[in-house]
Amino acid sequence: MRRFVLILLAASALSSPAFIAAQAPAPADWKAAVSESIPLLGHRNWILIVDSAYPLQSSPGVETIGTNASHLDVLRYVLGAVNNSIHVRPLIYMDKELPFVSDDDAPGVSAYREQIQKLLADYTIESMLHERVINQIDETSKEFHVLVLKTTMTIPYSSVFIRLDCKYWSADAEKRMRARMH
Repeated sequence: MRRFVLILLAASALSSPAFIAAQAPAPADWKAAVSESIPLLGHRNWILIVDSAYPLQSSPGVETIGTNASHLDVLRYVLGAVNNSIHVRPLIYMDKELPFVSDDDAPGVSAYREQIQKLLADYTIESMLHERVINQIDETSKEFHVLVLKTTMTIPYSSVFIRLDCKYWSADAEKRMRARMH
């Protein structure tokens, strides 16, 4: 009887909505998850394309998906989805530490820096200390959704942090409107 109760409890816990919601989509579904998320995301939301050692965050606003895909392929797909949206545009942040990582310590980092520079050539990239951007994302996730896409990248400080901003309302337009209000 005791064994039956334990099995019943375990089955109940594994089928509960909380357990099911916490499970990330299968790696093959990461593109679908991005495509489904983009229309729902807006300014103040973040999409992170991160290396394989990026920690699984426990904040309720953070959704982590293992892609089992290359870092640059995931970044290309996400930028394409964001750029094709009607409502959001990407603001790109990267770790300030990346230029100081050497090939002796992280083989392939120089090639990665060249590739990422070409891929992001049309964007302004803001560099932030890794700890600072992590803290900012942690704070943001208390109120807004953060989508984390883990890749197969094994180079430290290679993550690309995308803060979404409104595509059809610029900072200059906001400034002009605020000036008229006063």
